[in-house]
Amino acid sequence: MFLEKKTDFKEFKSFVATSAPEHRMRKTKWMLIVLGIMILVLLLPWTQNIRSRGNVSTLNPEQRPQEVNSLITARISKWYIQNGDFVSKGDTLLALAETKDEYLDPNLLQRTTEQLNAKSQSADFYRNKAKTSLEQISALEGGLELKLSQLKMKLKQYTLQVQSDSMAMSAAAGQLKIASVQLQRQEELYIAGLKSLSDFESKQQYFQDALAKKIGTENKYQNSKTELLNIRLELSAASQEYAEKISKAAGDKYAALSEVASSDGEASKLRNVLFNYRARKDFHYIIAPQNGQVLQSAKAGIGETVKEGEKLLTIIPAQLNQAVEIMVDPNDMPLINLGQLVRIQFDGFPAIIFSGWPQASYGLFSGKVSAIDNSIDESGKFKVWVIPQEGDKAWPKNLRYGTGCQSIALLDDVPIWYELWRRFNGFPANFYNPTSKDSKTEK
Repeated sequence: MFLEKKTDFKEFKSFVATSAPEHRMRKTKWMLIVLGIMILVLLLPWTQNIRSRGNVSTLNPEQRPQEVNSLITARISKWYIQNGDFVSKGDTLLALAETKDEYLDPNLLQRTTEQLNAKSQSADFYRNKAKTSLEQISALEGGLELKLSQLKMKLKQYTLQVQSDSMAMSAAAGQLKIASVQLQRQEELYIAGLKSLSDFESKQQYFQDALAKKIGTENKYQNSKTELLNIRLELSAASQEYAEKISKAAGDKYAALSEVASSDGEASKLRNVLFNYRARKDFHYIIAPQNGQVLQSAKAGIGETVKEGEKLLTIIPAQLNQAVEIMVDPNDMPLINLGQLVRIQFDGFPAIIFSGWPQASYGLFSGKVSAIDNSIDESGKFKVWVIPQEGDKAWPKNLRYGTGCQSIALLDDVPIWYELWRRFNGFPANFYNPTSKDSKTEK
C-alpha cells in the first residue's frame, strides 16, 4: 500500500518539479549563499559595550537642586514667590515670625544691649576698685618703708644712747670707787688727828655725790635699754600692722579682680546672646542662596508653623555644567576607566541606536568618563560621571537636571561570532586600553 501511495505521489507535477536535479542544485546554491552571508556577518566587527541607565546631573555640588530650610522654629507670615518663579541670589522668598516666648519682645535687642552696658559698667567699677586697692597697697608699702626707716633710725640712736649710758655708768662707778677710797683715807687721817672735821665731812659729801651719780647713770642706762627694747618691739609691731593692712588691701584688690572677671564673663555671654538675637532677626527672612527656579514648596498658606531645619522649598540652579550620572553594575565596574568614551541617548531626543556599531548610530552624543565612585550605593551599583567630549557635537542646551538617558560605554572591537560565544557562555567583556577608543566618532 505504501508503494501504491508512492506511485500516486509521482503523478503530481509539483513533486516531479521539486524532485528534478536542476531544482536541487539551485536550492543547494542558495543555501550556500545564505551560509556564506552568515559566515561573513559572523566575521563582521562588533564593538563590545556596557549599557546602563542614568540621568543628567552635575559634578559641581553648588549647581545641584538645593533645599532651602528654616534655621529657626517659626511660622510663615508672608510669601514673596510662587512655584516656577525665577529668582536671583539675595531675593526674599518668604518671611517668618517668631513663636517662642523668649523672642516675642519687640525691644529684645535694646533690652539685651542695656543689660550688656550695665554689666560692662559694673566690670569697669570693679576694675577701678581694684586699681584703688592697688594704689592703697602702694601707699601702705611706702608708709611701711618710711615707718621702718624712722624706727631703724631711732633704734640706731638709742643703741648709741645705751652705749653712752653704759660708759657713763662705768665712769660713775669708777668715780664712786675713788670717792670711797678717799673717804676711807680721810677718815683714818681724821681719827689720827691729821685732818680736820670739815675736810672729813667734805670727803663724805663727795662720796655721796659719786654714789648718787652712779645710781643715776645706772637708772639712765636701764631706761635706755628698756627704750631700745621698746623700739625693737615697735619695729616688729609696725611690720606686722602694715603687713595686715597690705594683706587686707590685696584681698580687696583680688576680690575686685574676681568681680571684674565674673562681670567680663557675663558681659561676653551677653554679647554672644546679643549677636545671636541679631543674627536670628536675619533668619526671619528666607533669602535665595543662588540664581535659579523655585520648585517643590513644602509649606503653604500663612501662619503655618515650620520647625528648625525643616525644608521650605527647592531651588533648581539656573547655571548647569552638564554631566551624566550613570549606574554601573559591579560586574562591569572593572571595565570602566577615566577618559573612556561613552555614547549617550537622552530621553526626549530621537535616536537610532546600533549598540554594536556606534559609527552607524544616529542621534547619540559623545562623552567621556570624568569621575568614578569607589563605593557602592544603596541600589547595589557604582556611580560614574560622564562629561561632554571636547571637540564633538555639543549636548543639547535645553537639557534639564534629572533628565533620563541611556549610556553606552564602548569597549574592544571583536568579531560578532566571538561576542555571541562570550554572551552564550556568560563571559565578561575584554579588558582594553581606553585610549584606543578616542578615534571612534559618531555620524
